Amino acid sequence: MFFLKDLPSDRMLSAYAAQFDEMDTAATKDALHMMRNASLLLRELEAYFRSQQLSQTRFLILIILDREPERDAMSAKDILQRLDVSKPVLTTTLQSLSKAGFITIDKAERDSRSLDIRLTSQGKHKLKSLLPGYFSIIATFMRTNSSKDLDSG
Repeated sequence: MFFLKDLPSDRMLSAYAAQFDEMDTAATKDALHMMRNASLLLRELEAYFRSQQLSQTRFLILIILDREPERDAMSAKDILQRLDVSKPVLTTTLQSLSKAGFITIDKAERDSRSLDIRLTSQGKHKLKSLLPGYFSIIATFMRTNSSKDLDSG
């Protein structure tokens, strides 16, 4: 998250640029706006997921399991390679998704040390019910924030 509400003025950025040769004023300004916008969007999405009794991590795991329909199952290692979380966070999140009935976790037939994780029909239904709201939040946010914030400053 990016917690700075008021971004630096052009005057302040110019003062820093005068002191630090490495600073590219336009790039810094663009980056600050991008971080602020991303933070605002993430907050909206997190509120949406909370209202649906999910978290962003739980949602992303459902997406990961759904986006490769040619695969019957994925291992925790497969999911971990596609998600930027720690192994303990993944383990806890998988357990909560299993408890909710959104995924199944079974010993892999090919290797009993590995687990096969599958999206259940309930998990597919939950994901499909979430996606319209998710896409709507993103579309509305991009229409109302991205160009406005990049142009101001």
